[in-house]
Amino acid sequence: MKKEFTISVFTEHKVGLLHRITVIFLRRKINIESLNTSESEIRGIYRFTIVIQTTEDMAKTVTRQIEKQIGILKAFYHTLDEIVYQEIALYKVPTAAFTHGDDVEKLIRKHNARILTIEPEYIVVEKTGHKEDTKQLFRELEPYGILQFVRSGRVALTKQIKEITAYLKEIEKHQAATADELLTYQ
Repeated sequence: MKKEFTISVFTEHKVGLLHRITVIFLRRKINIESLNTSESEIRGIYRFTIVIQTTEDMAKTVTRQIEKQIGILKAFYHTLDEIVYQEIALYKVPTAAFTHGDDVEKLIRKHNARILTIEPEYIVVEKTGHKEDTKQLFRELEPYGILQFVRSGRVALTKQIKEITAYLKEIEKHQAATADELLTYQ
């Protein structure tokens, strides 16, 4: 049975790595629902957060295939109950929507969103939350006119701390030892 998985991939900072990772999903005809890349808590190591809908067996398979790529340090797959996650959404709404009473302002407060900027022609609203939360605010703002909308990919942290942190610290120690060896030979 298909369900949602979040794959965390820890990598070196290499050109072409994202392409090689996406090809793994392409070959298996798995659509990437969300993709985010950023620095990790360890200097020089980057994190890719990938959201897919598939079976658990396929999630395991693609995670193993990702780990075989040069430049990949480690990959993990997680179910929704194993992570804490959020997305951010930005909505550009015409300023005129705010001039006819306080309906839009109440809507923004109801959704715990905030106004980022106010310009003569538009106002930019920011909302963090799960995909369903950001989509709900979109639906409720739609009657007032949405000039632009964007939602980030998922950012996620695991609830279990040992697995990833211990592994990354081991990698960091290995990198430091390798750097020391290189300096010794020079």
